Amino acid sequence: MDITEAHDDTFGIEVILEEGSKTAPCCPHGPTLLFEKVGKGGEKGRRFYACSACRDRKDCKFFQWEDDKVSEARLLAREAENKSKGPPYSQQEYCNRFRKFSSLRVDEKKFCQDCQTLLLPTEHEAHSSHGTSYVTAAQLRRPSVLLRPLHNKKSNAQYLFTDRSAHFLIDTLAGLGYKKVLCVGTPRLHELIKQRNLEPKNEPMKSLLLDIDFRYAQFYSRDEFCHYNMFNHHFFGGEASSGVLQTFLSDSDGEKVVMVADPPFGGLVKPLANSFSLMSQLWKKLQSPDSSNSDLSMMWIFPYFFEPRILECLPSLTMLDYQVDYDNHPLYKHGKTGRKQSPVRVFTNISPKDVVLPKEEGYRFCSACQRFVLSLNKHCAKCNVCPSKDGREWKHCSTCQKCVKPSWRHCQACGRCALPDHPCGQSEGKQGCFNCGSLEHKRKACHVKEQHRNNSQRLKTKGKGKNLSKRPTIKPKGKRKSGAARRAKKMAALSV
Repeated sequence: MDITEAHDDTFGIEVILEEGSKTAPCCPHGPTLLFEKVGKGGEKGRRFYACSACRDRKDCKFFQWEDDKVSEARLLAREAENKSKGPPYSQQEYCNRFRKFSSLRVDEKKFCQDCQTLLLPTEHEAHSSHGTSYVTAAQLRRPSVLLRPLHNKKSNAQYLFTDRSAHFLIDTLAGLGYKKVLCVGTPRLHELIKQRNLEPKNEPMKSLLLDIDFRYAQFYSRDEFCHYNMFNHHFFGGEASSGVLQTFLSDSDGEKVVMVADPPFGGLVKPLANSFSLMSQLWKKLQSPDSSNSDLSMMWIFPYFFEPRILECLPSLTMLDYQVDYDNHPLYKHGKTGRKQSPVRVFTNISPKDVVLPKEEGYRFCSACQRFVLSLNKHCAKCNVCPSKDGREWKHCSTCQKCVKPSWRHCQACGRCALPDHPCGQSEGKQGCFNCGSLEHKRKACHVKEQHRNNSQRLKTKGKGKNLSKRPTIKPKGKRKSGAARRAKKMAALSV
């Protein structure tokens, strides 16, 4: 099942967070998330556990109904599978291996391209049939260049910042006085910060990389890297790893801290926002009582069309106009124009007027909005905002009383602006509530949903202590009828 936050005409899937002390089962990516099927009309949905990081069952096959009773044999098999898919070494073992590797002669330093592993001399023979290459000191400082990027956009895609974008972020944060950068899923930013610290002219910055790709453990010490899943806020190294984060976020030395996160673009927004909120709560907890900072400063790198979902979860964030581009992405490149521009933006709780965007790259300061915007993002006096989200100049529609994309036209039949070839009559937002059908609210604000939840809770409480079968009765599935047969059956029912 492909887990998404959207829904179709029959059912939707909702992520259920904050379920008290209930322990979720684990897959190779850590604790799973609880999901609920939401039926049209508010029918009670059945809950299930699925992988937090992978939205496609082909990438992680874990699936378990919430009310399933799992046998001891199945639990042991699951534990063995999780262990087999984890790192071959512990973080401490990786550190010991790197120290040994660093002390080798130049002609002994080899990297296995097939296994993506730094090889010690005793391992050369075992990898003789694999593709190997010698490793230089410069390559060891740039592991994101040496390692082959992961490519699954729904779970662990590694689209790496270009040096242009990475240096912009570093220079901006350094200019704002940040001394510590928590790099969540941003390996290139982490390595460039370390490289920048080698230059005597620069004020040193500390950085900690949290990433689901355990291959980076080969190149960093325990206080520089933690194996981490940002979708469920899980540290694979346990308390030792979470303790590294606590030490890093500590305010004992008075240094300003900022988090920069670059999740896979196909990831679910709600679990990500929850993890970042937990990070911010931990940071607050570690601050001294007289600290004036209220929230952990953060930059969340994500496509602009996720803005409504992100602001719904974290309303303190603001989207900047800066276009982030990537080395290994076929489309998100610098210098493209029109609709080919990178849609990736920076969402931050840092004051937008303080983030100075480069004039030489086509940005200007809007005195009315008190922020930097793209030169084509013209201020609209009627909306009193620079409205463009995609880098093109938008136009104001007097009928809709808002600015819209330049390719859109006002449709009298639909009563809104849309593309000229849009399916007429399907007015935007007329679907209303997915539960009860009302046009006055959306599913999340529906009282019917809460009534079903409350009724379900009362039934559970009433049934406690009774000798009832815990496993639901499942109607055996018959052979699926063809589309023609289903239509014929429906027509026969209508004619009665």
